[in-house]
Amino acid sequence: MKPREDASYGDLDKIDLKILEIVAVDGRISITDLASAVGLSKTPCQLRLKRLVSDGYIDGFRAVINPQKLGLDHIAFAEVKLTNTSEEALKSFNEAVKKIREVEECHMIAGRFDYLLKVRTRDIGRYRRVLGELISTLPYVASTSTNVTMEAVKESW
Repeated sequence: MKPREDASYGDLDKIDLKILEIVAVDGRISITDLASAVGLSKTPCQLRLKRLVSDGYIDGFRAVINPQKLGLDHIAFAEVKLTNTSEEALKSFNEAVKKIREVEECHMIAGRFDYLLKVRTRDIGRYRRVLGELISTLPYVASTSTNVTMEAVKESW
């Protein structure tokens, strides 16, 4: 993650932004190495890191799993159109879609459809089952349309 130079980040200074940039690439960096990289001693660096976590700039630390190693090579984007977009319908759909393990991302869209889902599976057969048995049966789904990825060129934030 490289923060935009022209953006405003509230109470964050250049050191805070540098800490965020470094831990976004290496969340396992030691506090000693992080402090050295940003030009602070350990204690002030650790305090800044804790503040960035408590203030919500850092949501957590996790392992980034290689999906190809697990045989999850198939990526499809499902466009989902709802029967209606009342708050009740949106809330119901949102809660239900979060329960589908194969849906990596779900975005509400302003456009010709209502949601865009990134779905990762083993193969097209498994995707077809997820689409037919899970996604299409979500609350208020009127129709879906699928775009299959031929190659993932960039997949990081």
